[in-house]
Amino acid sequence: MPRKLAALSLLTTWLAAGAAYGDEAAIRNAVQGRFPDIPVESVSRTPFSGIYEVVLGGRVLYTDEKVSFIFIGNLLDTRGAGERDVTRERSAQLTAQALRKSTEQAIKRVRGNGKRVVYTFEDPNCGYCRELQKELLKITDVTIYTFLWPILSPDSVEKSRAVWCAKDRGKAWDDLMSRGVAPQSDGRCDTPLQKNMELAQRFGMRGTPAIYLSDGSTIGGFVAADKLEQAINSATSR
Repeated sequence: MPRKLAALSLLTTWLAAGAAYGDEAAIRNAVQGRFPDIPVESVSRTPFSGIYEVVLGGRVLYTDEKVSFIFIGNLLDTRGAGERDVTRERSAQLTAQALRKSTEQAIKRVRGNGKRVVYTFEDPNCGYCRELQKELLKITDVTIYTFLWPILSPDSVEKSRAVWCAKDRGKAWDDLMSRGVAPQSDGRCDTPLQKNMELAQRFGMRGTPAIYLSDGSTIGGFVAADKLEQAINSATSR
């Protein structure tokens, strides 16, 4: 799949022109036939004449009713007073949906009333992740979902497994990241590490920590508590 997605990284991929399909089901079948190894998740009309949105393996693409081209890039709506990045908005929606459906794969920690939500992808040997832990401790009234994403070393995998298999995952993670205390666990249980890897690949992440907000937007890596607080509030109000 990664090789197929890499092949799609060209701004525009032109395909052989065919008969007009004119409905979402037929367009889905035509696109799936072109990219059989990547699932077509949805096909829908856009507000723009003759252009359809296709979600292919989590990525937003565009095509016409003939599937004579596939466009990969940001579609801007300039009909109003200012530009709207339609693709960025839709991608954020898809990210938010994927995160909400995947919370069972994450360590859950609730602070205060837990009404606000933030998602992090972290490696137990990541120095910036340990710094982020300090900043997260300053924030209250938030639910934190941390996806273990051990990418730095085999030791990261072992520590992640030990945390996930601990009796109290939240405490095990906090103890490890705040105090360097190793989890009291042998790591022998089913873990979501592979699923987390696939989720990170879906989002195109390249390093830890990665922070996502409730609306599906991302604020990149390490962020100080005051900036993170502002971002969480902004996402919650949208």
